[in-house]
Amino acid sequence: MAVIKPSSDTGRTGDSSVVVLHEHTRFTETDLYLFNEGTHLQLYTKLGAHLDVVNGQAGTNFAVWAPNAQSVAVMGDFNEWNNATHPLLPRGHSGIWEGFLPGIGVGQRYKYHIVSREAGYKTDRGDPLGFHCETPPETASIVWQTDYTWGDQEWMARRGERNSLKAPLAIYEVHLGSWRRVPEEGNRSLSYREMAPWLIQHLRETEFTHVEFLPLMEHPFFGSWGYQTTSYFAPTSRHGTPQDLMFLIDQLHQAGFGVILDWVPSHFPSDEHGLAYFDGTHLYDHADPRQGYHPDWKSCIFNYGRNEVRGFLMSSALFWLDRYHVDGIRVDAVASMLYLDYSRKEGEWIPNQYGGRENLEAIHFLRTLNEEIYKQHPDVQTFAEESTAWPMVSRPTYVGGLGFGLKWDMGWMHDTLRYVSRDPIYRKYHHNELTFRGLYAFSENYLLPLSHDEVVHGKGSLLGKMSGDDWQKFANLRLLYAYMYAQPGKKLLFMGGEFGQWREWHHDSSLDWHLLEGYYHQGVQRLVRALNRHYREQPALHLYDCDPRGFRWLDPNDSDHSVLSFLRIGPEETSTVLVICNFTTVPLRNYRIGVPRRGWWRELVNTDAQEYGGSGQGNFGGVHSTPIRYHGFPSSISITLPPLGALYLQWGH
Repeated sequence: MAVIKPSSDTGRTGDSSVVVLHEHTRFTETDLYLFNEGTHLQLYTKLGAHLDVVNGQAGTNFAVWAPNAQSVAVMGDFNEWNNATHPLLPRGHSGIWEGFLPGIGVGQRYKYHIVSREAGYKTDRGDPLGFHCETPPETASIVWQTDYTWGDQEWMARRGERNSLKAPLAIYEVHLGSWRRVPEEGNRSLSYREMAPWLIQHLRETEFTHVEFLPLMEHPFFGSWGYQTTSYFAPTSRHGTPQDLMFLIDQLHQAGFGVILDWVPSHFPSDEHGLAYFDGTHLYDHADPRQGYHPDWKSCIFNYGRNEVRGFLMSSALFWLDRYHVDGIRVDAVASMLYLDYSRKEGEWIPNQYGGRENLEAIHFLRTLNEEIYKQHPDVQTFAEESTAWPMVSRPTYVGGLGFGLKWDMGWMHDTLRYVSRDPIYRKYHHNELTFRGLYAFSENYLLPLSHDEVVHGKGSLLGKMSGDDWQKFANLRLLYAYMYAQPGKKLLFMGGEFGQWREWHHDSSLDWHLLEGYYHQGVQRLVRALNRHYREQPALHLYDCDPRGFRWLDPNDSDHSVLSFLRIGPEETSTVLVICNFTTVPLRNYRIGVPRRGWWRELVNTDAQEYGGSGQGNFGGVHSTPIRYHGFPSSISITLPPLGALYLQWGH
């Protein structure tokens, strides 16, 4: 066995018996072949730093991909950061450098020192497949394991039905670093473990079904909210260790809540310790800035045409599903991946081989990604943040789709927020902003997002966007939420929206929890809780979210009154929910609506109820139908529509 000892002039103190056993490898020939082919989808079991035992000696095996390197060495706490004493050896022509270091254990900091074939280029890099990192601004990787004793077996056994397209998915979107802070300790963020009881209590109070975290992968700039990722296999150490995050997810699962992670395969930052120009070449991105530089985010674009890059990214997504038990992956900025001319002017982009603007390599990557995720984890969901009219984003790949489970309905979000920000006296001229969605509502499996992007960069809070005086703003917000929960599609609401935060969200400060001492803010949260409960309990409101048989217009055309009415249809006739929304400040009395059954129609939800902060106008709990034909039904009801209010009614005895 080849053994290399450190030279005597390394400056290392203490025991100098550390050796590199170069003939030990974690890679088989098949591993190397699959890696270079781009089909090795568990690279986290091979690349990176892994505890191992060789010839009775415990240590760590290091492996990194750097095909243009002339030499690669590991340096760290164990050799006083000497970049010459612990070299790695190449594995054939794979581009992988590997070596075993006895005596190196959990908690040791390390980096790779890379000398490139490019003359004069040397660099110190974090591990692209490291499981743990120093807390920024420090940049070293840390030898770590991903072992954890999970207690979520019951959740995992049943999560397929909880994550189904026929299940209620009401998602609470959270930026962990600013959800709640500790002002007594310098306004610090909560740790993963501290977060668990607080978040679970809040989810129980509001009755969401899932939580989605903005990217938790390590990122150097806190103000990027995680969207400038440098470590695709390490959770940010700002809140604790990998096991601490596993504890948070485990506790959420045991409490009955699903967990979705935001994930960013569209671009990566150019920080010196990260992936950019890793071995003296544009290893992970494109050399030509017309393909490899993102003009919006001043970052690098992954080269999806490179086999090893595809394997790296797919392994990352599968890693979080495998080792962290997450229930879904939300893929950020899919539109920027699909179009070669995204945010570019004429001449600033390179057409594909057919002269088109479609990124064929990215399309192939996304399809393969979704195929592999659903093959290995058929009980999870993938979500596409895709803002264009690209067809079949959430359709199977075998019919030409991209294979996502759900697509964010950005068009609904923009149209609806534009509409509710208008003065009610002008809304009748813009009624189509509400009804247009009916033309495409079932063309994809949609999720309706009121996300973090709508409450930053001067856009104001959701409450601040609403028109009118303060009372009208709260009434508009309650109406908006009831309208969203009644529409076909899964639901997502960013933190703070559930109690009507006045202030625009900022990542450096906590949510304004003190607002919950106020009557109107309490009312908003009570309504959100009620909407989540009815969304869960009423099959008509969730079972056919992605199926046209679950929706029927009653009257989409009453623009003069700015009223919409429709049915959400369940598996049985008696489960149907009637929804009427009045988008004006005028209460409408004796408003007639056709109903599919004779008898008593009881109010499930009235957003103008006093318990929600409303004026208390309504129908005293329900109304009897009369045999007057209307909207194609032999019976109808005459009701009072409260101002800026929504009603849910259901047939009852």
